[in-house]
Amino acid sequence: MVSRIDLDGNPIKPLTICMIGAGGFIGSHLCEKLMNDTPHRVLGLDVYSDKINHLLQPGDGTVLPWGDRIQFHKLNIKHDSRLEGLIKMSDLVINLAAICTPADYNTRPLDTIYSNFIDALPVVKYCSENGKRLIHFSTCEVYGKTIGSFLPKDHPLRQDPSYYILKEDASPCIFGSIEKQRWSYACAKQLIERLIYAEGAENGLEFTIVRPFNWIGPRMDFIPGIDGPSEGVPRVLACFSNALLRRQQLKLVDGGESQRTFIYIKDAIEAVLLMIENPARANGHIFNVGNPNNEVTVRQLAEMMTEVYSKVSEEPPLDVPTVDVSSKEFYGMGYDDSDKRIPDMTIINKQLGWNPKTSLWDLLESTLTYQHRTYGEAIKKTMSEAIAS
Repeated sequence: MVSRIDLDGNPIKPLTICMIGAGGFIGSHLCEKLMNDTPHRVLGLDVYSDKINHLLQPGDGTVLPWGDRIQFHKLNIKHDSRLEGLIKMSDLVINLAAICTPADYNTRPLDTIYSNFIDALPVVKYCSENGKRLIHFSTCEVYGKTIGSFLPKDHPLRQDPSYYILKEDASPCIFGSIEKQRWSYACAKQLIERLIYAEGAENGLEFTIVRPFNWIGPRMDFIPGIDGPSEGVPRVLACFSNALLRRQQLKLVDGGESQRTFIYIKDAIEAVLLMIENPARANGHIFNVGNPNNEVTVRQLAEMMTEVYSKVSEEPPLDVPTVDVSSKEFYGMGYDDSDKRIPDMTIINKQLGWNPKTSLWDLLESTLTYQHRTYGEAIKKTMSEAIAS
């Protein structure tokens, strides 16, 4: 492998990376990138390894080109004494572990808070005490609602970018009332961010915080009843994918008026690799990682996904492809939502020279092609079995 240099022209030394949550959506793509394009070593920690099994033991028995540069350790960080030892063996810790599905925030607020704050505390503590650098994954949800959302709907300032563009170093974090348990996730994530920042200020912890803005791509989330629980409710893209695969209407919560930006996972992973390999530029920073050019309402996303899936599957869309449902009906009591999530990209562009590349149409086509190829036949089989029984 050709020797790699960082953004300042310095040679990059091979790292041992302790990746907590390596078996998840983001972790699997990051592991692939590290194995294919770098000399770095990964100690992968997770409860499940399904999404990275192809990196650990290929089914055809071929010899892996990266040899033993990736190891998997099955463990739950909340009660496993091996955690500190694995962190001590590493140069860098990346923490991806979290409950991060909106359907859980109302129904499992305690698990959500524990997962995103309490369970992360030992990771931060061990990194700080052992002088290990930490890249911690937070969320764009820490911003909550925009300032503009509190203005009357026809107020001209709603169109002023300073009222809705989200900046890491300037935008306030605005959440709903305590009874709106949907914000349990955002509050837990914000508090762990503040703790990490304080560890850096008081104890010299080297850290980078990542705020993902709707990273999308293959292996995201689960398809209920196929590779996940039958009663589960995944995030919006997998939820819509599931409906398209089953030829069901896409459910638009409260009319699908919320606005979101979406970024292709492969673009986002490029940003993370720059953070890994450029600590002098990344340490001490919080980075938005999103694509402000890919902004749509959830209703527009549903319409676009319907069109893309029809092209990918060569099946005509339903005559009425969407149906409106209330948030109370879909998520239960205590749900609330942010209006817009549009990232300001100034800091990451200045520090790392990074910009996203993939259009929303292209990332949806890539993802839905994967969903159709991976799950189409399995879903047809389960549906035919249900009819037969």
